[in-house]
Amino acid sequence: MVAQSFDPADSGVQAVGGVQQTQLRVDGLNIRYRLDVVAPSVIEVVTHAGGWLFDRVMAGWDVSVYIADRTDVRPLQILGAQAHDLENAFASLDQRPRPQALAVAAELFANDLPARRAVLKALAHRMTEVTLWGEARSAELDESTTAVQHRLSAAARVFKAQALAAAEPKASCGFNETFRSRLIGCAVAADLIPAS
Repeated sequence: MVAQSFDPADSGVQAVGGVQQTQLRVDGLNIRYRLDVVAPSVIEVVTHAGGWLFDRVMAGWDVSVYIADRTDVRPLQILGAQAHDLENAFASLDQRPRPQALAVAAELFANDLPARRAVLKALAHRMTEVTLWGEARSAELDESTTAVQHRLSAAARVFKAQALAAAEPKASCGFNETFRSRLIGCAVAADLIPAS
């Protein structure tokens, strides 16, 4: 099967953008679940978590991706996520409502002090779902997180394949994405399951 490319501005593709633009409000507060993602690059996010992010967007989540390199955010737009500067991820953490979920590249956790502080603070808060991907390991994470996976929906596989084609034409899309996560007791989403 050959994936066809498409233009995100095409009216048939606007459904993903339409979900992202919907703002549910009660007494002036946004009541959508929020997932903040922090990573060094677009390709890192799309490769490791693109299907999960797409499925969360389709479930009505507000997904914001904070990345260092914003030269081409089209792959994130294909997934329905909003791109922001990495510098803003930590500068505004205490000035905005806490997200229900935080996802971070393990490489940033290991090498970036603000990212490390944000993850440890979220783990201490206990009301935030914390998810990491990548190879970097630490005793702190091993004690408080477990291996989980997300099985991509059929639509997520298609959109992730398109996002990968826009970011890294030779990359391939699988059926599962694997993470380390500390799921909160009453998880707001049941899309991450223990890895077997």
